[in-house]
Amino acid sequence: MYEIITFSIIRGTIAYILALILTRLMGRKLISQMTFFDFVVGVSMGSMVANLSIGSKNTPITAPTSLITFAILTILTGLMSIKSFKVRKIINSEPVVLINSGHIVQSNMKRVRITIEQLTMQLREKNIFSLADVEFAILETNGQLSVLPKSDKIPLTPSHMNIPTTGMGLMKDIIIDGNIIKENLEAAKFDMQWLQSQLTMNGIQNASDVFYAGVNNTKNIYLSKKSDRNVEKHGKYGIE
Repeated sequence: MYEIITFSIIRGTIAYILALILTRLMGRKLISQMTFFDFVVGVSMGSMVANLSIGSKNTPITAPTSLITFAILTILTGLMSIKSFKVRKIINSEPVVLINSGHIVQSNMKRVRITIEQLTMQLREKNIFSLADVEFAILETNGQLSVLPKSDKIPLTPSHMNIPTTGMGLMKDIIIDGNIIKENLEAAKFDMQWLQSQLTMNGIQNASDVFYAGVNNTKNIYLSKKSDRNVEKHGKYGIE
């Protein structure tokens, strides 16, 4: 009994470490960027890892070998697809145009087996509720729909109206869970005296009472107390 438990623990540990190493070697990819091929590879490797953990007596030899071979082939395929457009085309196929110049391409919809209901659903997910508002719609290789609205349906931006804007940049964390991050405060070109003044203006006596505080390039500060009330002010230094 104890031998079986010990053996299972060892196999599970080996499967975990092997999966960790191989997935690191294979690289990372955002879920939204995964193609159907990537999905099949992930499911197959998961099945092999599970088989290594709880498989038959022959599994400790066959499963790692199959898993490593599968990982090597996947890595080689990835490298080949980077260097060769033809290989990428074979593995990932190509984007498919579903709406061209405002017209639905029915032949392509049949090709990718998408119904009009599924198309309109994906358009609604992008806040487009009428097919008449779409200039182009392209089904990407990862299954996501890219949409270009008609020119008269594109929302106005400051650039359309020749309004100059200032980049907000990334918000710098200056307080997290009551702890002041001094290097970020200095990078934002502020000091402890300025920070304390901003806290005082918002009725906060101590940084330890702040759950989160951040400041961006426009000098706007965002404060969230450890209570359930958030404070956001705007002014020359983010506080009026």
